[in-house]
Amino acid sequence: MDGFLVALAVSFGVIFVAELGDKSQLMALTFATRFRPWPVLIGITVATAVVHLVSVAVGVGLGAALPTGWIALLAGLAFLGFGAWTLRGDSLTEEERSRAERTNRSAIVAVSVAFFLAELGDKTMLATITLATRYGWFGTWLGSTVGMVAADALAIMVGRILGRRLPDKIIRYGAAALFAACGLWLILDAVRELT
Repeated sequence: MDGFLVALAVSFGVIFVAELGDKSQLMALTFATRFRPWPVLIGITVATAVVHLVSVAVGVGLGAALPTGWIALLAGLAFLGFGAWTLRGDSLTEEERSRAERTNRSAIVAVSVAFFLAELGDKTMLATITLATRYGWFGTWLGSTVGMVAADALAIMVGRILGRRLPDKIIRYGAAALFAACGLWLILDAVRELT
């Protein structure tokens, strides 16, 4: 049970921070201006649960195939990369914005499909794969799913209540620093295992 709680807590924290300032949050804000918040949140949850289930399956498969020291080293380097990616920032393309604004289907289906497609290959998917190589699949899946949904719910709530954007620069720098710290921690852990 202790391993489950660690996987849950680490995955929640990493994915919550990774999602801050991500294009998925911008999509959540866009959908929230068109639809009621609950259908948007349900659609996000459905898409996130499916994408992160695929992610942990890939991560567990990699974890079984590679030695843990090398996995930790690759994970640390990946987290440093996620930090750099976060500093770069994210924005919606015109096609993604258009899809979020002009859909005539039900809100849940529209949001689920849009989020599923947007998350494929996104940094939160890659981070979930990385975490699953190191922690148990269920705790990683649950933590990463809840972390992403919580971050997007925050975006919906803040967007609807305050009607203005979060300070993007501060969020990017904070998330990048957390990714870098996690990456360095994993690299140090890997060096200890490999020596």
